[in-house]
Amino acid sequence: MAERPPRALSTEEETALRDLLTAERVSTVTRIEVLTRAWDDIVTSAALVATDDEHDPEGATIAFERAHVQALLDQARSHLDTLDHAVERLRRGAYGLCDRCGNPIPLPRLQARPTATTCVQCAGR
Repeated sequence: MAERPPRALSTEEETALRDLLTAERVSTVTRIEVLTRAWDDIVTSAALVATDDEHDPEGATIAFERAHVQALLDQARSHLDTLDHAVERLRRGAYGLCDRCGNPIPLPRLQARPTATTCVQCAGR
């Protein structure tokens, strides 16, 4: 049986951070839904008109909007993956412990950045 890492957080702190992760996950899923609708709207509106991104003066704007929304969507999906990883670490009892040195991550760092996987010292390296 695998050895369980030392406890980094109290039960109350874990509960508060679980709630924070859950709220941030809900917010991120909502952001992904909104951005997906925006992406779909851009694609649909571009398909309804014969725009030529290369020669149409409005084409560059459409291409920029599409690229901008795609970048935001990619960022939100990546953040969702990071949140899911944090929730999994919490479930395993590894949340709040630095991935590099194994020391506890200070509570204020986790409150400010709930997906942190390194302590302040290791993050600064």
